[in-house]
Amino acid sequence: MASLDEPFTVGDLVVPNRIVMAPMTRMKSPGGVPGQDVAEYYALRAAHQVGLIITEGTYVDRAAAGAYEDVPHFYGERSLAGWADVVRQVHRAGGRIIPQLWHTGVVRPGTEPPAEGPSGLGLDGSPAGRAMTQQDIDDTVAAFTEAAVAAERLGFDGIELHGAHGYLIDDFLWSGTNRRTDRYGGDPASRARFGAEIVQAIRAAVAPGFPVFFRLSQWKVNRYDARTAESPAELERLLAPLADAGVDAFHASTRRYWQPEFEGSDLNLAGWVRRLSGRATVTVGSVGLDRQYGEGLFTEGFTRPAGLTGIEELVARLGRDEFDLVAVGRTLLANPDWAAKALRGELAQTVPYDPAVLKTLA
Repeated sequence: MASLDEPFTVGDLVVPNRIVMAPMTRMKSPGGVPGQDVAEYYALRAAHQVGLIITEGTYVDRAAAGAYEDVPHFYGERSLAGWADVVRQVHRAGGRIIPQLWHTGVVRPGTEPPAEGPSGLGLDGSPAGRAMTQQDIDDTVAAFTEAAVAAERLGFDGIELHGAHGYLIDDFLWSGTNRRTDRYGGDPASRARFGAEIVQAIRAAVAPGFPVFFRLSQWKVNRYDARTAESPAELERLLAPLADAGVDAFHASTRRYWQPEFEGSDLNLAGWVRRLSGRATVTVGSVGLDRQYGEGLFTEGFTRPAGLTGIEELVARLGRDEFDLVAVGRTLLANPDWAAKALRGELAQTVPYDPAVLKTLA
């Protein structure tokens, strides 16, 4: 029976407990440079016993990677110096931290340079941006690899690839945006090839024990009904090339961690990924919240299933080895000490999440 306070090992990374800070875009890094406030923001959660911090998405060195202002970069002397300070402060506070490496793909708005994706299609199926050439693909694989190498050099404890929510790697995984007829499109294994090539290149460039996490999802930005895999069999065919390439842990993003992913089983997405891939998994989705993630960011009138209070159901699923780690998002913004209180059984002392906390880093 695994428990929240039990250590977990991924590669050379030993996480002191099962609580992970989920990546949350904060847009508080002017010019792409994370400052002292960013370092203090992450270090505060580390000091309050978050086992592993996954940073907000941070752009790789590709002209079309970015879509939003003041999101940190993971390239350039000033940005990397800022990240080096983040790592120092988190480690000084006793924490572990990995950056999430990000290319926004077809979600990028209609600016120059144009969005790029597998087939020049947006999440709604209409024309958007341009289809990537083989040279574009090769250069993007190199950009992700260079970022991973930089992360290891700066002292990060691993990296996470953002392969979820309709961003670039997910654009290749999903048949809704990937209509290619070359080796990167078609069957699930071919759609996974782009992501697998990134993982393989990173695996060859970093130390063997430097862990590679991979975030995936069914839902996309403003497309909560989207499904990358319609069945366990299709999911398995997508996961196999990624696992074979060297993914150490999959981070399965859902809106509600307690909901079954496929008919005939109570397993959530992280549970299915763990069963099908044989890799460690991270679950996420409305942990510790009284409101769910939904259209317009929040849906009022949120109710949990009967008998589901606090994190009892979460801990029970962890104890059944459905997943290995638990990512907590917005409740950690309202309660920097949520992890410490969860480990002490003091969650009654936490405060409800309020969107007002998004205005500042605190």
